[in-house]
Amino acid sequence: MSPIPQSAPTAKAPEVSPDVARVLARSPAACFRQGTIQSLPFMLVILPFGLLFGVVATEAGLHITQTMGFSILVLAGASQFTAVQLLVDQAPTIVIILSALAVNLRMAMYSASLVPWIGSASPRARGVVAYLLIDQTYALSIREYEKYPDLTVRQRLAYFFGTCLTCCLPWSIATYLGATIGSAIPESWALDFVIPITFLAMIAPILRTAAHMAAALVAIVAALGFSFMPSGTGMLIAAPLGMATGALFETWMARQKAKGAGHV
Repeated sequence: MSPIPQSAPTAKAPEVSPDVARVLARSPAACFRQGTIQSLPFMLVILPFGLLFGVVATEAGLHITQTMGFSILVLAGASQFTAVQLLVDQAPTIVIILSALAVNLRMAMYSASLVPWIGSASPRARGVVAYLLIDQTYALSIREYEKYPDLTVRQRLAYFFGTCLTCCLPWSIATYLGATIGSAIPESWALDFVIPITFLAMIAPILRTAAHMAAALVAIVAALGFSFMPSGTGMLIAAPLGMATGALFETWMARQKAKGAGHV
């Protein structure tokens, strides 16, 4: 008599904590609200940042419609400040364009890192994400995606657009206020303090790996080393050097890990 065949044991699904289960069970609308709420602290820097750009742009000679068009269409504070400063310095147009692009090269890295999370979204949704992708919306979203990797694409998009409501709309409103009532803002407020604070608050939590830190270190050293170049054009060299360092460091670490695994 042949023995009764035993069915193979099924692998148990990994247990999910109640907190994670609640997050994964959120509707897209709830994810949108969560993104909006979690991005509220950034308003403490976005509002003065926008006010400052409105003031600087109008003092540089831009009309209010030009200032608002610049702020709404470009939607990238750091490159906007760079372009306006170069306009004041009467730099050549090609230098202004290349410098603004160099400052915004980080957006290409942001986009690449979001592909595994929202790459399957519709072309229209990806286009809107590309337009609304700024430092704050990226930093919040990528942290949420990595913390809860089992979120659906709809949930991820909803969270991202929730952060945009708090981070992007106030930027345009603050720019308008700075352009219209900027002359009434006391110089003692020193609004320019928000620029370095904003980037420090966003970059510090993202520097999680040795590759990140190597890229940041090289970019900082290069930016300081090329600070003698006119109109801030040293950024055209510092930014690519930092990105190349990070990519090369990650490649080297992957090879070392593969070698180590081969010796096991």
